[in-house]
Amino acid sequence: MIRLVIVDDHPIVRGGLRDTFADADDIVVVGEAADGAEGIERAEALAADVVLMDLRMPGMDGVVATAALREQAPNTRVLILTTFDSESDVLPAIEAGAIGYLLKDALPDDLMRAVRAAARGESVLAPSVTQHLMGQVRRPGAGTLTDREKEVLQLVANGSSNREVATALFIGEASIKTHLQHIYDKFGVRDRASAVAEGYRRRLLI
Repeated sequence: MIRLVIVDDHPIVRGGLRDTFADADDIVVVGEAADGAEGIERAEALAADVVLMDLRMPGMDGVVATAALREQAPNTRVLILTTFDSESDVLPAIEAGAIGYLLKDALPDDLMRAVRAAARGESVLAPSVTQHLMGQVRRPGAGTLTDREKEVLQLVANGSSNREVATALFIGEASIKTHLQHIYDKFGVRDRASAVAEGYRRRLLI
C-alpha cells in the first residue's frame, strides 16, 4: 500500500485530491497539510511513501519543503502538483529533489499512475515540463557559469556598476554587458537583481 500525504493550502483542492484516491486499492491518503513546514512534519510522522506537493503556499513553499524532505526523509518521494509550469518554477523544484512535476489539470487516472510511478522511484513529468528541461539541457552551458561570469556576478552583487566591473576586470564595458546577458540566459532571469538573487540561491556568491 502506497502511503500518500497531500500538501496544498486550499482545503477544496485537498478534498478533491483525497476523493480522487478514495477508490484506489493500492494508495491510501494518510495525511494532509496546508503548507510546506506542516507537510514535512506529516510526511515524517506518517512515514509517507509519496508526498503530493503544491508549489506556491504561504509560509514554507513547495521548493523549500521538497529540499528539506530530500535531506530529512530521503525515502519519501515528492511529486509536485501545481498550476505553474514556467521554467522559473520547474527548474528549482527539480533541482530541490522532486521526482515528478504535474499540473493540476491532469486527469485522475494520470495522477494515480504518477503516484504509483513516484513510489517506484520513477520520474513523471507533464509534457510542458519536459520541454523546459530539454530546452535547458540543449542550451549551451545551460545553468553553469564560467569563472569569468562568476566574477562579474560577484562584483555586481557587491554593488558595482558595469563600468566599475569592467575596470576591476580590465575588460571593456561591452563585454560586461555580454557576460551579464549570458548569466541572465543561464539563470532564466531578466535583470541584475534577479540574477544576484539566483546566484545566492545557488550558493555561487559570498
